[in-house]
Amino acid sequence: MRVLGVCSYKGTKYYGWQKQVGFVSVQSTIEEVLSKVYDTPINITGSGRTDAGVHALKQYFHFDTNKEKDLSQLCYAMNKMLPDDIKILSLEQVDDAFHSRYDAKRKIYEYRIVLKNKDPFQDELAFVYPMDFDFVLFKQALEKFVGKHNYQDFTSKEEDEDGFVREIYQINVNKNNNEVLVTFEGSGFMRYQIRNMIGSSISVANKKESLDFIEYHLQDNKVREIIAYKAPANGLYLVDVLYK
Repeated sequence: MRVLGVCSYKGTKYYGWQKQVGFVSVQSTIEEVLSKVYDTPINITGSGRTDAGVHALKQYFHFDTNKEKDLSQLCYAMNKMLPDDIKILSLEQVDDAFHSRYDAKRKIYEYRIVLKNKDPFQDELAFVYPMDFDFVLFKQALEKFVGKHNYQDFTSKEEDEDGFVREIYQINVNKNNNEVLVTFEGSGFMRYQIRNMIGSSISVANKKESLDFIEYHLQDNKVREIIAYKAPANGLYLVDVLYK
């Protein structure tokens, strides 16, 4: 049987979602608990990767097992065994053909910025940014990314089967006092793509770059020039994955 799980996590202490030799990841931590419960090695497949320090409100994963268990009881047991910064939100049986990564239709991310010179209560959960920041320019820069574009300059990914083309359906930018929240909804996002889009938009907001900088790096059929502006991981959240 195939089980679909949904979890949330604070990514501060983890070397990203995906397991890697010599590092503690969210995936390996969940697999370790599942393997203990089932008394056999269990491998899980996530909807996608998140980088070291990135958080998730809803990350989806699936695993296969030939041992039937009460999934509500399993969810309870896992949460008792997992560290406090990882929580299993739900477990349910799905069709054996379901795939948490390949069946994903859209992904929603948030990026959080706190416009203060220092905030010890937000340090791990948002980008605390003390420099000059023109909110109008920041919003105008982000609006340039809406639509289908070639994002080769906004990812460190070496190769891409889709030619680095992705579609962003909407970007919402809201400011409440000193807190800025940016929500992205798109077909999918490549390694560092959102962090590079935020970083380059901040470079416009603090007037190091102009709006033309964004337009130039979104041009198709140009020599690849990966931008140097990358926002830190601690402000990024995977909010949800849509399968319909």
